[in-house]
Amino acid sequence: MGVLCAGLAGAQGQPSGAPRVVIPTGSKPVTPVRPVAPASRAVYPWKTHVTATIFWCGEQPTQNNPTPNCKSSWDTKWAENFGGYDDPSPANRIANHTTGEFRPKNFIPKLNPFYIALPYNDVAGWGRHKTEAPRVIPWFSRLRPEPGKTVLKGRWIQIYYEKRSCFAQWEDCGPWVTDDWQYVFGKSAPKTKQNGSAGIDLSPSIRDYLGVSSGQKVHWRFVEESQVPYGPWKKFGSSPAPQVASTNGRLTPVEDGESIEAQRKYLEYLRQLRDEQFAKKPLSEL
Repeated sequence: MGVLCAGLAGAQGQPSGAPRVVIPTGSKPVTPVRPVAPASRAVYPWKTHVTATIFWCGEQPTQNNPTPNCKSSWDTKWAENFGGYDDPSPANRIANHTTGEFRPKNFIPKLNPFYIALPYNDVAGWGRHKTEAPRVIPWFSRLRPEPGKTVLKGRWIQIYYEKRSCFAQWEDCGPWVTDDWQYVFGKSAPKTKQNGSAGIDLSPSIRDYLGVSSGQKVHWRFVEESQVPYGPWKKFGSSPAPQVASTNGRLTPVEDGESIEAQRKYLEYLRQLRDEQFAKKPLSEL
């Protein structure tokens, strides 16, 4: 578990004129594109003025952070699966906005180096979820997970700081507590008071892309996979296969290779346009 931070300034309510994800129009490909599942159009509220700290895969325990990050709340071999130690030292990292490379110098990550931690875990033990999980997690009922299978790992979020926006995936739980659903999915301030009431932990790649330092305030919100624009967060690692609702209502991978490729190219085109917009526009206009 990483040591995160998130202090919501004042009340946890949303700012007026809450930002929205806008998909620009463009020329459609000749090959028909499979329509996106209705749930992918969901717009989640922003968490504003959240204190952020930096953590990293492979982080060793310290006095202020007694829990090592060689494994995460959902992956006992996190560092191994990531590909190595995600060294946070700027001298040992590549951070290039031109090439879109934000990673450690010594290896190519096998997982997305744009990752975060939030202080909630939906799994209570082997084969079961926490009792409130189906009620408080907005996408829980849609996914209909097997007992004890997390619906949080890999979930995409958008992070905004100083007129720049990036996207990342939820890969660990913390800080200090793993039951703060009132903050993560509700309107309460973070339960923990350590590290300035920390509420989100950011990876070194996010730090470098946004130019944010530990202890500074960011805004964040959940987004659907289809709302994530192409960018450095898509350059390394792999993303889940496209999913559609099957006859029984569950989301299942699309198996039509030609349709997948057509959808991928078109969505990538839209994502590139949106990424350019996100980098230029203020929060109120997203």
